[in-house]
Amino acid sequence: MELQQLAFERRSIRGYKPDPVPKELLDEIIEVAAQCPSSMNTQPWHVHVVTGDVLDRIRAGNTERMVETGKPDREIRGHGRYEGDHRDRQKRVAAQLFEAAGIGWDNAEQRQDWVMRGFRQFDAPVSVIGCIDRELYDSTEAYFDLGQFVYGMVLAAWDRGVGCVINGQGIMQSSVVRAEANIPDDQLIVITVAMGFPADDFPANDVVSERRPVAEIASYLGFDG
Repeated sequence: MELQQLAFERRSIRGYKPDPVPKELLDEIIEVAAQCPSSMNTQPWHVHVVTGDVLDRIRAGNTERMVETGKPDREIRGHGRYEGDHRDRQKRVAAQLFEAAGIGWDNAEQRQDWVMRGFRQFDAPVSVIGCIDRELYDSTEAYFDLGQFVYGMVLAAWDRGVGCVINGQGIMQSSVVRAEANIPDDQLIVITVAMGFPADDFPANDVVSERRPVAEIASYLGFDG
């Protein structure tokens, strides 16, 4: 696909077929992502790709500990609660997803079930855990670089018929993830990407979240006209 077509057609996928994703296909996706730029060519990213029993244990441990404690145990600084325009956009996409999934806004049980799905990484057959070198904890550039890698991976996956959702809920209990995925101590867990073949009968997969127009995003100085 052309890059523009990929960018406009990509969707965040939250419902998956149980079919496994071949390792060879995952290798292709990661190789494409690794072509992205990084600050001074530092390439600070690492990914740990898990499936099967390992992923099942991560799902169970992440969910059980979140239910038990109600508190995240992440290795990176959190942003707290979104406010203002950010909160408004968060609520609008939630409303789109809830409508598509048939979840009543005031139905606490249905909403809680949706949250649990997030902790389980939406039951995707593959989880790609994104890390940076721990020594770069205070380097804003390293997180930016990993973000570029992750977006490249998501686009490369979509181009090959594989869906993804970038998912912070799946690593809320990062100590569980670290232990089960055997992540080295010199790496910092930042994000995870749920990945698999999109389910055809999951309406929320068709949600197109709104995007801010260029006129709202960009300002131009020094141009004629």
